[in-house]
Amino acid sequence: MEVSVIGNPQAKICRAELACRELGFRLASQVISGESRNRVSFLSYQSSKCKDIKIQSSPRSVKCEAIVSDQASFPKPTPNSRSLESVKLFVGLPLDTVSNCNNVNHLKAITAGLKALKLLGVEGIELPIFWGVVEKEAPGKYDWSGYLAVAEIVKKVGLKLHASLSFHGSKHPEISLPDWVAKIGEAKPEIYFTDRYGKQYKDCLSFGVDDVPVLDGKTPMKVYGSFCESFKDVFSDYMGSTITGITLGLGPDGELKYPSHQHETNNFSGAGEFQCYDKHMLSALRHYAESKGNPLWGLGGPHDAPAYDQQPDSTPFFSDGGSWESQYGDFFLTWYSSLLTSHADRVLSVATSAFSGSGVSLCGKLPLLHRWNKLRSQPSELTAGFYSSGGHDRYEEITKIFAKNSCRMIIPGMDLSDEHQSPASLSSPESLLAHIKTSCKKQGVVVSGQNSAASVPGGFERIVENLKDESVGVDLFTYQRMGALFFSPEHFHAFTVFVRNMNQFELSSYDQAVEGDKAKTMSIGSGTSGAASLQTA
Repeated sequence: MEVSVIGNPQAKICRAELACRELGFRLASQVISGESRNRVSFLSYQSSKCKDIKIQSSPRSVKCEAIVSDQASFPKPTPNSRSLESVKLFVGLPLDTVSNCNNVNHLKAITAGLKALKLLGVEGIELPIFWGVVEKEAPGKYDWSGYLAVAEIVKKVGLKLHASLSFHGSKHPEISLPDWVAKIGEAKPEIYFTDRYGKQYKDCLSFGVDDVPVLDGKTPMKVYGSFCESFKDVFSDYMGSTITGITLGLGPDGELKYPSHQHETNNFSGAGEFQCYDKHMLSALRHYAESKGNPLWGLGGPHDAPAYDQQPDSTPFFSDGGSWESQYGDFFLTWYSSLLTSHADRVLSVATSAFSGSGVSLCGKLPLLHRWNKLRSQPSELTAGFYSSGGHDRYEEITKIFAKNSCRMIIPGMDLSDEHQSPASLSSPESLLAHIKTSCKKQGVVVSGQNSAASVPGGFERIVENLKDESVGVDLFTYQRMGALFFSPEHFHAFTVFVRNMNQFELSSYDQAVEGDKAKTMSIGSGTSGAASLQTA
């Protein structure tokens, strides 16, 4: 059965009311300046530090006519195209779904949104779970209540859940590391990544302390392992059924990388800076230099590397024939990247041990460092920790670690295309993405995809192209992320068309006519015996 809500000066709410009530939406009627409009909006009300956002009908709502037809046409399969029905589509929840107070933010909006996604045919949602929220007050004192509430909602709606265990903080929205960790950091700032100016990056612990008992006598790996064990115990009723996957946070923003752009400005014109100046990293560098017979090389990072916002060719280090290609450059970059690789192995090994036999897949996320990657040195990758001596594949060792731990690799940026990059950035996201996928295929690592953080021109079309790539089969894609923009009429219409493309659907002749008139359409439907479609023009 198809339910269509079509803009009309005369309102008749028939059985469509049932569908709207099921979604949690309320349609109101008003005509403004002779023009009918319909909008579902997320409105924010802030009465304290914790926000509550609700879905409400806008005052500028549409007068509509509801038509219910059992003979309504369904989208038909598009012939002669590779089927994407095997690709599971997930949508990420907002980063602050659960507040620092352990309350579920914008609960009604999220519940209504999940019901809409379920009807649309989305497989599941991704839930970011922050260390700083769960283990906030004291080591070993866990409060999972907010995240348990979300998991129960997801289960009742009938969606799957992919949990992202985040051992990092966030600036937007503001989510810090646990209070007790921050207190340790005040007394011992060397637990954080530090740049050559002495500035600490306080949203993630340094890789140099992975096996150092800096957290009340425990190593970070021990603390992360206990966190994973607690999660498995508390969510045991959901594991393998509702919860089908877990992503392990591997560094800043949850990605495997150094925080090479840890400054506060939004200018990313530079290649970033090396983060090796905390006490523990410098100690490791010194010992490595001594083992290589060059103790003077262990005094610090490269002296001729550019600053955060300087272009790579402003100093000699990243230039062709520069220090990065010298014996010293190979020494330093090999050591720097080895700590990144070792960190990935430690975290994924801890997770593999904790979740063995739980019936869920494990994942880790890499960054797509495409800026400046047309340069031979590919400096953005070097400062973030990706290097291989002798010009070999910089991602080979990382993919081997993922293969060793039977973990999937999440690669973001599948919505990016070369044509929309600034020529001055010497960027090629398409070639870098293809390179990483090839490395994964070589090592037998399963690839999952994500889009980039910001909306980009032609993004949905580019995602479909990547998912159709037969050379490396992507079996799961997570679209980031739910919120006010996601459910805006313009964006949700585009997302609906994207889902139809994934399901090999083509628009009916009526929908094509509506699209020709640039109408806004929200289609919600799935199922074998029938589908419900809510269309707003």
